[in-house]
Amino acid sequence: MFPPKTPLLKYISSFHTHTSIPPPFSLLADKCTSMNHLKQIHAQLITTSRIHDNYAASRILNFTALSPSGDLDYALKLFNNTQEPNSFMWNTIIRALANSPNPSQAIFIYKKMRELNLSPGKHTFPFVLKACVNYFDVLLGRQIHCHVLKFGLELDLYVANGLIRIYSVSSNVGDSRKVFDEIGERNLVVWTSMISGYTQNFCLSEALVLFDLMVNEGVEPNSATLASVLSACARSGSLDLGQQIHLFIKEKGIELGLILGTALVDMYAKNGVIEMAERLFYDMREKNIATWNAMICGLARHGHAEKALKIFWKMKREPVEPNDITFVGFLSACCHGGLVDEGRDIFRSMTREYGVEPKIEHYGCMVDLLGRSGRLVEAEELVNGMVWKADVVLFGALLTACKNHRNIEIAERVVKKILMLEPHNHGVYVVLSNMYAEVGRWEDVLRLRKLMKDGDLKKVPGWSLVDGDKKHL
Repeated sequence: MFPPKTPLLKYISSFHTHTSIPPPFSLLADKCTSMNHLKQIHAQLITTSRIHDNYAASRILNFTALSPSGDLDYALKLFNNTQEPNSFMWNTIIRALANSPNPSQAIFIYKKMRELNLSPGKHTFPFVLKACVNYFDVLLGRQIHCHVLKFGLELDLYVANGLIRIYSVSSNVGDSRKVFDEIGERNLVVWTSMISGYTQNFCLSEALVLFDLMVNEGVEPNSATLASVLSACARSGSLDLGQQIHLFIKEKGIELGLILGTALVDMYAKNGVIEMAERLFYDMREKNIATWNAMICGLARHGHAEKALKIFWKMKREPVEPNDITFVGFLSACCHGGLVDEGRDIFRSMTREYGVEPKIEHYGCMVDLLGRSGRLVEAEELVNGMVWKADVVLFGALLTACKNHRNIEIAERVVKKILMLEPHNHGVYVVLSNMYAEVGRWEDVLRLRKLMKDGDLKKVPGWSLVDGDKKHL
């Protein structure tokens, strides 16, 4: 029935030789290293009628669902064929599905559990909430929050941490903070989740204030906490605090692993301390795409175009695939360096060579690049041919280029398109009026002024033509 002379069968045979007690199948399942071994144990459970022993079956399920060498489909079949799964089995399968490419299945299993009037516990909700996070379903997350309250588990640290995360990823950081404040005693993971939530939602001052409060309460941060705070320092320009955290890392002897090392590179690069960012970057033994992106984008942001491109070509020799952020950094570098041919070539190769579809950010960079070099016809054709619907920022970048190169013909067409999106936009009339005035077309100036007066146009707040081309970078 089984392949001969496998290590597992040798172990079973030796067990039978020395004792009359049946082999401990649950122990064997915990020692499995492959699905082949696991299936042998599963077969033994079936032939000895012990498959209905939920404890033994749960150990089989645990390996198939959660082990790196397991098989989730196999685990689902085992679970669905178990007559009365125990709570451990329900939680195991929910946990596995929450981390799978299809987290909605975890939510389906949870609903099935409730339909059977089975009570979820503190080991259930963290994984159901994680499924909501991975599925980006905040409305369902709110419903789960009601269930948490119903079962009196709102003060459990791991459940609360799940609630903080679901509200944070959906930009409801106010609700995250309410959950955070209701917890009497906090462990470190809850502080880290709240700080990370603030950082991800660009509430940078709140993140830094909370970090200061955490330290004052005597909670020592770990690598994950420090990485989140460094991210806030990078985005807010808080170089001094970032340097203090770097010093803290050195004094505590904390290892600069992949995540923390990348966070430091990003912080220094975004703050313009390029030499330190490069030193840390080249000292890192392990790098992922986020590390490479931090260096490329940091160099591009501060005008080091040639260095940024050099890092990109160096990355191509590594087993790392570029993503959409990588190309934003590359194209930004081309903009700062006036490298039109390089930018055009890489933009055209994004889909063909790298399988990355250009997004509106990439089109924005290309419009900026072409516009700065005076290739306004090509820039306009690019915008008209894109699959994405152009927004005011993108048209604003093109209009800025028209203004700089005094191309009234294209400017008039761009203004019409901006007004279709924002009919009461005062700013574009002002720009076009000034362009008319520069070439002495006073009748057109008076016509626009009359349109502005009769139409009671108002300047749209929060939109700047001058900075329009920079919002994509």
